[in-house]
Amino acid sequence: MAGTSKGEHRTGLLNGVAAYGMWGLVPLYWPLLKPAGAVEILAHRMVWSLVFVAGTLLFVRRWGWAAELLRQPRRLGLVALAATVITVNWGVYIWAVNSGHVVEASLGYFVNPLVTIAMGVLLLKERLRSVQWAAVGTGFTAVVVLTIGYGRPPWISLCLALSFATYGLVKKKVALGGVESLAAETAIQFLPALGYLLWLTAHGDASFVNGSTGHAALLASTGIVTALPLVCFGAAAIRVPLSTLGLLQYLTPLLQFVLGVFYFHEAMPPERWAGFALVWLALVLLTGDALRFARRPRRITVPTARAKSPAMSGAEAPAESRAEASAATPSDA
Repeated sequence: MAGTSKGEHRTGLLNGVAAYGMWGLVPLYWPLLKPAGAVEILAHRMVWSLVFVAGTLLFVRRWGWAAELLRQPRRLGLVALAATVITVNWGVYIWAVNSGHVVEASLGYFVNPLVTIAMGVLLLKERLRSVQWAAVGTGFTAVVVLTIGYGRPPWISLCLALSFATYGLVKKKVALGGVESLAAETAIQFLPALGYLLWLTAHGDASFVNGSTGHAALLASTGIVTALPLVCFGAAAIRVPLSTLGLLQYLTPLLQFVLGVFYFHEAMPPERWAGFALVWLALVLLTGDALRFARRPRRITVPTARAKSPAMSGAEAPAESRAEASAATPSDA
């Protein structure tokens, strides 16, 4: 039994590294799709992701959730909201990578856990521990430093972080599995995306039709590139602790940052290094605090009327769980 458990953990760890590694290396993929523009690439990603995921669900015969979802208008509305937000996230990320802003895009996913916690405080009235406040404050200072360095707010990073934090919040309320959620979201995206591609074709501007067979195959592979890491993440999520996933998730922006600096040779003047150093300090504080809290022995208490109060459970418990869960949320970059 112990050997099986150890083997399961190793399998989960390998799948986690594969998922976050693929997300981290995706900046190498989007430039291959030129001369297609960012919007055309985005539309192909929506269309082919649905084709790939629908084929997968058809193969495993897992469709019961769809009928249940269609009977719940509120959840369906949340799925539509998630589809809208992730469309913004995908579009901005593809444009950023193909426009030479890989480093700034990586910053968005470094900052994402801090933005998620800030949203919990502002929207859900959650309480933070002192170290968490210090991490959020350090992250805010980093944004100020980077704004001075760039001569403008790092809007690409902020847009990616805000959109993905919102996406994570909505997905938690929908409570669908990763593959099922992607299928539902891309089903909503499918018709507008297909309509745009048909419009491009009618005007003679579709690189899918005008380019080579290899180019068309690369555009079609956007479905695999989107869904495969998600499948690996799902395999990891059921086998390794949330705290482990929380640490692994930093592999994605780290690889993106390394690619931006050393492969794409993007400029990193001293003020940008200073801003990134502050962000990394904030993440060290946040991760250390989360691990320390997770290892702290829980006190067994007798339930009381006060302990059962929704105000208490909503104000305190989610702050800790959200800090860890935000770190483990898959990056859909």
